Amino acid sequence: MTTTRRAVLAGSAAVATDALLGTSEAQAQPRPEAKAKPTVVLVHGAFADSSGWNDVSARLIRENYPVIAPANPLRSVATDSAYLASVLATLSGPIVLAAHSYGGIVITNAATGNPNVKALVYVAAFAPDQGESLLELQTKYPGSKLNEAALDFRPYSEGLVDGYIKKEFFHDVFAGDVPRATTDLMQAGQRPADARTLGEPSGAPAWKTIPSYYLVARNDQVLPAAAQRFMARRAGAQVREVGASHVAMISQPAVAADLIKRAAR
Repeated sequence: MTTTRRAVLAGSAAVATDALLGTSEAQAQPRPEAKAKPTVVLVHGAFADSSGWNDVSARLIRENYPVIAPANPLRSVATDSAYLASVLATLSGPIVLAAHSYGGIVITNAATGNPNVKALVYVAAFAPDQGESLLELQTKYPGSKLNEAALDFRPYSEGLVDGYIKKEFFHDVFAGDVPRATTDLMQAGQRPADARTLGEPSGAPAWKTIPSYYLVARNDQVLPAAAQRFMARRAGAQVREVGASHVAMISQPAVAADLIKRAAR
């Protein structure tokens, strides 16, 4: 074997050895841990239940977000907010709260003072300031068709009354872009809200200290889009609009899920 050939082979062996050592060293280096995703807590509103978030939940779960969608008691603003706050207290790590409709007033109160809540997401939801009520915000701008004529009031205890949306109004007022076969089931299984929630004043708003995001439903017949834009602007929220009914998280789940993921970054 010539001297030149020996040098070439020796050099090649050295290169191969260095490459293997480099690979082994690289494999031995600890990989940085992936950033933990925040827990997403989905809060439903009145005349609904947690199943309204099902399609949004499925999208988030597929991307490995921890998700819970607790039952909202719908008894009073103070009671419901205290209940949600107790749920949040059991969670460790960062939290993103997303709410629909009446659920907005609940997260606005429940998140106040909780350092783990990193973002609030309102989906066609109420985002009141201190002292404001749902009825005040719902009627601030014209356009809501959820009035007394659309509601059934049923007493459930002495002096206490629950409100339900009547069957003949449910589809067109509450969920006009959802198939009637679906809204018939939604109406039959709707959870009512205590009528006192309409006039109960809200407390100190979490959106004054926590970043917020707002999905405006342009075709909303319950909470006028003008009221949604007003609340979003006042809260300094990042806003996205969609051509949807009041139940934008049902008719446009991909859009709602994308906004929640943006808030979770």
